[in-house]
Amino acid sequence: MTKKNNREQQAAALGYDLEKDSAPKILAKGKGDIAEKILKKAEENNIPIQTDKDLVKTLLALEIGQEIPVDLYQVVAEILAFIYSLEEEN
Repeated sequence: MTKKNNREQQAAALGYDLEKDSAPKILAKGKGDIAEKILKKAEENNIPIQTDKDLVKTLLALEIGQEIPVDLYQVVAEILAFIYSLEEEN
């Protein structure tokens, strides 16, 4: 997910179930008020927020429920690895 200063906020939420999914999927996405709601929900649920304006732009082009394309596997894997390491620390 990402926040943009002085511009309309944009956000995308990913989910990945190791047992069911072959790749992470778009769970939610939006701009403006919808993005703010996504970010607020993430904060309320202690879900880490990653800021990457280029990635969110690409994710916004996908459909909800759609798996991320192969060319995003590496960058998303790095983000997920970072999030998992944060969870292990807590």
